[in-house]
Amino acid sequence: MRLSASIMFLAFGMALPAGGALAAPGDIFKEPSPLPFHAPDFAKIKDSDFEPALKEGMKRQRAEMAAIAADPAAPSFDNTIVAMERSGQMLSRVSDVFFHLTQANTNEVLQKIEAKETPLLAAHHDAIYMDPKLFARVKAVYDQRDKLKLSGEALQLVKVAYQEFIHSGAQLSDADKAKLRAINTREAALSTKFEHQLLAATKAGALVVDDVKQLDGLSAADIAAAANDAKNRKLAGKWVLPLQNTTQQPALLSLSDRAVRERLFSQRWTATEKGDANDTRATIAEMAQLRAQKAKLLGYSSYAAYKLYDQMAETPEAVEKFLTRLVPATAAEEKREAADVQKVIDQSGGKFQLKPWDWDHYAQQIRKARYDLDEDQIKPYFELGTVLKDGVFYAANRLYGLTFKERKDIPVWEPDVLVFDVIDADGKPLGLIYFDYFKRDNKAGGAWMSNLVEQSHLLGNRPVVFNVANIAKPAPGQPALLSYEDVNTMFHEFGHALHGLFADQQYPTLSGTAVARDFVEFPSQFNEHWALDPEVLAHYAIHHQTRQPMPKALADKIRKAQTFNQGYALGELLASAELDMRWHSLSPDAPRQDASQFEAKALAAMGLDTANVPPRYRSSYFEHIWGNDYAAGYYAYLWTEMLDDDIFDWFSKNGGLTRTNGQRLRDMILSRGHTLDYGPMFRAFYGKDPDIGPMLKHRGLAN
Repeated sequence: MRLSASIMFLAFGMALPAGGALAAPGDIFKEPSPLPFHAPDFAKIKDSDFEPALKEGMKRQRAEMAAIAADPAAPSFDNTIVAMERSGQMLSRVSDVFFHLTQANTNEVLQKIEAKETPLLAAHHDAIYMDPKLFARVKAVYDQRDKLKLSGEALQLVKVAYQEFIHSGAQLSDADKAKLRAINTREAALSTKFEHQLLAATKAGALVVDDVKQLDGLSAADIAAAANDAKNRKLAGKWVLPLQNTTQQPALLSLSDRAVRERLFSQRWTATEKGDANDTRATIAEMAQLRAQKAKLLGYSSYAAYKLYDQMAETPEAVEKFLTRLVPATAAEEKREAADVQKVIDQSGGKFQLKPWDWDHYAQQIRKARYDLDEDQIKPYFELGTVLKDGVFYAANRLYGLTFKERKDIPVWEPDVLVFDVIDADGKPLGLIYFDYFKRDNKAGGAWMSNLVEQSHLLGNRPVVFNVANIAKPAPGQPALLSYEDVNTMFHEFGHALHGLFADQQYPTLSGTAVARDFVEFPSQFNEHWALDPEVLAHYAIHHQTRQPMPKALADKIRKAQTFNQGYALGELLASAELDMRWHSLSPDAPRQDASQFEAKALAAMGLDTANVPPRYRSSYFEHIWGNDYAAGYYAYLWTEMLDDDIFDWFSKNGGLTRTNGQRLRDMILSRGHTLDYGPMFRAFYGKDPDIGPMLKHRGLAN
C-alpha cells in the first residue's frame, strides 16, 4: 500500500510466477533481479521493457486484489491487509526503476511512455481504492482491530490502510467516484506534462555567452565547464551556463558584468513563461483548480486541508500559524541585509537600486569583508570523492558504525554513478546505495533520494537506495570541487539515505521513508549538522592538490558565516512555502487563476521583501508542488528544520557525535518508519513538543 513519490500507484508485495520461458519486452521485471539485494540490472533493462512491464504489473495486481475482494473467508488481518501488502511486487519493481529514470536520466521514449502510462497508473490506484468489496473487507478488519491482539506495527498498518481508502474516495457515491477518477487521471497527465515542459524549458533557457569576457569573475574551472557545455551542445566558440531549477543561479555570485547577471536571472525567472509549448502557467492553473475540486468531493474545504490529514502538522491553520511566527524575524533581517547590500553597491560606485540579480554578488563581498571568506578559498578543500568517503561516510561511521565498500560489478544507469555496499556495525550487510551527483540536461533539477528496492521483512527485501544531485560536472581531467552548498546537499541527501537504509519494518507500507512530508525531511536536515562538526570537517576538508588539511582559521570562518545572509536564505524558503499554501488553499468554487496575477498578489501580501528576495521557486517552475507530491507540503522543509534543530540541540547537550547518541536516534526514530505516529515518536526522543527556539538561534535570528 505504499505510494510512489512521483505518481500515485500501488506497490504492495510479491509477484506471481513469470510464466513462459521465451524472453519478451518487460520480462526482466517479472521476477526479482538476481543481482545482490535484487538491485535492478541496468545493463539489461531496455526502454522497450517499461510499457509492457507496467501493463503486466497492473494486470497482475488487479487480479491479486480481485482475489482478495472475492475471498469467501471472513475478512482477517492476514487474508486482507497482509495479502494486500504482498500484492503488486512486479509493479513495484518496474515503477521504482521507471520513475527513477524519468527523473534522473530521461529521454524522448521514456517521456512518451510516462505521458501514456501515468494516467493509467492513476486509474489503477483508483480502481483499487474505490473497490467497494475490497473496502468492505478492510473496514471489517479496521472495525475489529482492537480485538485482534495485533502488534503495534500491525495495528498501525490497519489504521493507515483504512485511512488511505477513505482519503481516496472509498465512501463516495458511484457518481462522485466517477468524477474523482476523471480528476485523478487528468491531474496525473498534467503533472507529467509539467515535468516535461519544465525539463525542456530549463534546457532551452541556458544562457549562451558569445564573449568569454562576459564571464569575468568566474573561476577558470567554471569557464572551462561552460565551454565544455557549449561543446556538448555543438555551439562552437560559445560558452553556456545551464540553469539550475532554483530562482538564484550559482554563477550570480561571481559574475562581474551586471547585464549578464540580469540576463541569467531573467532566463530562469521567465524560462517557463515565454508563451511557447513549454510555458507551464496554464498547466499549473488547471492543476490547482482540479485539486480544489477534488478536495470538495472528499469533504474538505481546500486541497491543503485534504493533503494535511496525515501530516504531523495536521491542519492548514497549524501550518499558517507556524509560518506566521517566522515572518517578523525574517522580514526584519531581510530589511537589514538589503540595506547592507545597497550600501556596498553605493560604495562601489554603482548608481542603481538593488535587484535580485545583484544580491548574491554584493552579499558575497560583504561576506568576504566580514569573514574574509569566499568560495575560491573554500572549493580546493572540498573535492567530491573526498567529501563523500572521508566526510559523509566518516560521520555515518562515527554515529552509527557503518562502513562502505565500493562495487564495480553492479550495473548503473550512467557511467558517472557510484555504487557502494553498506555494512552495519555488526559486519552484516545492510543495503546498497548509488550516488548520481553530476548535472545532465536530461535530469530533473534539484537533489533527491529514493529507493530502487524497498525494505520489508515480509517480502525478504533489504533496502537499495540512491542519492541524486545536480552538481556542475568539471571539464574532463579536472577535479570536482564543491561549494559549501554542494557539500551540505551531499550530507542532506545522505540523511534521507540513512532513513531508508535503517528501515526495519515488517510491512512495506510503513517502511523507511514512507512517512509524512513534514517528517521525512527531518533526518536529512539533521544530517547536515555534521558537515561542520569539527571532527568531521577536519577529516574531509583536505586540499585536493597539497593534501593539507583546511586551516583552522578558514574552518572557523565557514562556521561563523553560517548565520550570514539568513534573512535572504529563510525569506526565499518562506516565500515559497507561503506561495504553495496559497495555491492549495483556493476555494473549490474559485475560477481558474491567471498564474502570473495570482502569484504577484500572493507575494505582495506576505509581509516579506519579495521584490529583493524572490521565492526560491516561482509558481511556474515549482517542481516540488506540481510534479513531486509536495503540494501543500513545501512548508515541511521549515517545519522539519525546527525538528532537526531541536534534536541537534539535544545532541549538543548530551555529548554530540557519539555512537551512543547515534544509536539512540537510530533506535527511536531513524529505524521506525511510520510504525508510530509522529508526535509521540518525536516527544519520546526530545522529551517535549517541538520548539522553534533552537531553529531561530541556529539561523542567527535569536540569541
